Amino acid sequence: MTATRDAPPPIDARMPRFNQGAVALGLLAGFVFRQPWVIPAFAIVLGLGAAFGPRWGPFLRIYADVVRPRVGPPPVLEDPRPPRFAALLGTVFLGVGSLLLLAGASLVAWGLALLVAGLAALAAVTGVCVGCEVYVWLRRRSTAGWDG
Repeated sequence: MTATRDAPPPIDARMPRFNQGAVALGLLAGFVFRQPWVIPAFAIVLGLGAAFGPRWGPFLRIYADVVRPRVGPPPVLEDPRPPRFAALLGTVFLGVGSLLLLAGASLVAWGLALLVAGLAALAAVTGVCVGCEVYVWLRRRSTAGWDG
């Protein structure tokens, strides 16, 4: 894949999967050990990467600086926009979860956080990124028109 005028440069396809795995494990650990602060913390972590790219996402940065030099060049490059959109969706869900924690609705907050964790784990393990697929679907709908 090459970058076009409208597209950002492609990224190592392993980077989002590393990020998704870290998010899934972090949220699950927070749930198991009853640490509600992980919900807003991971909203910030995902939000930084979604808004500003890999240089600002903590786990994305760890992958780029520590992991990638040890695993070698990427076998596959991908468009960064679908995983960034997926991270944005995760940020929204975790942001709502954070507000729900403040409102005392911790059960619903953890439900949202575990949904994000489950989808992140699915993407990390299988490569099936639901948020990425939503991005692709929305792009197709916008270029084809909403009536079909």
